[in-house]
Amino acid sequence: MDRLALTPLRNLAIAIGFVVIVSAFSTAAYVHAGWSFGDAVYMVLLTIYTVGYGEVHPIDTPYLHGVTIATMIFGCTGMILVTGALVQSLTVYQIREILGTNRVKTEIAKLKRHVVVCGFGRIGVMLARELAAAKTPFLVVERDEKRFEEARALGYLALMGEATHEEVLLAAGVERASVLATVLPDDAANVFITLSGRSLNKALRIIARGESPSTETKLIQAGADKVVMPTHIGAERIAEMILFPETARVIRGSERMREFEKVLVDLGLEMEVVVATAEGQAVGITIAELEQRAAGAFFVVQVNPRAGEPVARPDPGRVVQAGDGLVVVGRDGCEFNAVFTEPAARPRAGRTTY
Repeated sequence: MDRLALTPLRNLAIAIGFVVIVSAFSTAAYVHAGWSFGDAVYMVLLTIYTVGYGEVHPIDTPYLHGVTIATMIFGCTGMILVTGALVQSLTVYQIREILGTNRVKTEIAKLKRHVVVCGFGRIGVMLARELAAAKTPFLVVERDEKRFEEARALGYLALMGEATHEEVLLAAGVERASVLATVLPDDAANVFITLSGRSLNKALRIIARGESPSTETKLIQAGADKVVMPTHIGAERIAEMILFPETARVIRGSERMREFEKVLVDLGLEMEVVVATAEGQAVGITIAELEQRAAGAFFVVQVNPRAGEPVARPDPGRVVQAGDGLVVVGRDGCEFNAVFTEPAARPRAGRTTY
């Protein structure tokens, strides 16, 4: 089908080029006969487009007769070719759209016990990649045209539409699906999609993404079987890394750390070390209180006491002491220190370097 579309476009380009060449030679011929450039161009356009307003100057010499006849023959022929190629291009484009739409509908109709992935953002791309690697049938639902085309370019079966609309979920075959994964960055949209999916298929397993910790309860109440929070996932992966007996100094530059850092970037997360000073708000409160005060902006995955060994996956009830280094992970661009700024002085912070 791509080769079919290429032929009329190539023909159109050739026809336009032919008309341009004929127009240039005809204009030069009229100028050679003593006409001004403007009159020559005007006469060529009248002749090629067969408007018939009349001659700009008298055509009273054999030379002008020959130029005009040649312009009529070759110019009109070129315009016919341009029109034909243009119509052919539009026709092929429409055929491609019809065949492409029908093909997608046919493939979706064949799907059974598949996975419906709502959203092809950062998380959706990672999810689709893993499903494709596992050869699990899935369908991507994306409202953004650019991301929709990206999914199609990767060879994924994709449907363009707003997943919050029930008709789009029905078109995605959610009634026959086994899993619905709604991974949009908008918590409200994920709640609505969860409600719609549950009402359309009671047996559907729904996995929903949540950004704010307060959304988890709402998603569960809406019908989600599992709520996944990217920040929590990042925190767990960091904890897995630092649970190894090697210290951070040994881990630095290792292949595993580089792989881990790539995962963080894919999840839109970053890691920092915040040192709790005696004047800061963090001192004297528990880690659970600290995370609650941050409203889900970050999570503490390790505490490096001033004296003693680092504590990975610290107990939520552990009290932060002055001089403790807190390894925190949070959303990319998050101001990790903001929770310490009011009313106490802002604690000293530094970014870890690997």
